[in-house]
Amino acid sequence: MKLLDVDPGESTNRTVVTFIGSPEGVKEAAFKAIKKASEVLDMSKHKGAHSRIGATDVCPFVPVSGATMEDCIQLAHELGERVAKELGIPVYLYEEAAQKPERENLANIRTGEYEGLPEKLKDPEWAPDYGKPVFNPKAGATVIGAREVLIAYNINLNTRDRRLAHEIALNLRERGRTKRDKDGNIVRDAEGKAIKIPGKFKAVKAVGWYIEDYEIAQISINFINYKITPPHVVFDETIKEARKLGLRVTGSELVGLIPREALLMAGRHYLTKQGKNPGVPEENLIKAAVSSLGLDDVAPFDPQKKIIEYQFKEIESSLNITNSSQKQKNKLHP
Repeated sequence: MKLLDVDPGESTNRTVVTFIGSPEGVKEAAFKAIKKASEVLDMSKHKGAHSRIGATDVCPFVPVSGATMEDCIQLAHELGERVAKELGIPVYLYEEAAQKPERENLANIRTGEYEGLPEKLKDPEWAPDYGKPVFNPKAGATVIGAREVLIAYNINLNTRDRRLAHEIALNLRERGRTKRDKDGNIVRDAEGKAIKIPGKFKAVKAVGWYIEDYEIAQISINFINYKITPPHVVFDETIKEARKLGLRVTGSELVGLIPREALLMAGRHYLTKQGKNPGVPEENLIKAAVSSLGLDDVAPFDPQKKIIEYQFKEIESSLNITNSSQKQKNKLHP
């Protein structure tokens, strides 16, 4: 087991923790983390800019280095059952581990957030996947699942106005915005459902918020699949959208870790835009990406600590893992 990254946010009142290890090791560590959070945190007193549903808001298992998605789904079920049984916390399963289509999307489960959980649990449609539909006022609920690597990424604007940031987010994210008529009323279809105007990018979730820590508004983005829509493409489009509102993008911020290839793609993209040869050493590509995306705008950016593969390489070296050591190579991180 190795702790890879701890990324706390004061305004969001939220900490993202990333660790890696064998399937059983990761499952046990995740349980202990959820247990400790339920002991030391009190959700009835919690406030923060980020949407959340419980003390341990979400716990995804991500397959790396030989582990499979099926492994992660099994772990999600085993952990969910144990958390509900031993800790009395309602558990919902999401993404690849979801038991219902409407629970694949984390945002759907989080709708209403912690404050709306008592009523949500009364609805048979939202009975937890594990545990009784009984409100736990101190711990709330926990969402556990299995998914591919997600990139959590914030784009910084030279404004404190959350509404302007959210306006841009609505144009970027896949689900877009609700259609309204000239009087501002929601437009509905024949069945009475609100009509949506899709956003520009697939596999992208986004909201606008204000971060007191930095005294700026940000567009907070989750890249569900960076191979479908990479961060640098959205960053460039955000610059255009910001200009329409008289704003400027000052840089960006990575929350947690990022796959190496995502930054290499960005490095090649920006060097090509500059008329330079993208066929340079990896270190140069990473530097070009960090500089062009402004990843050190609000805090120092250390590639050795923020790139998943660099962290994993260090772990393999310390464990002296070889190709014949398949048991050790089956790593996962939540």
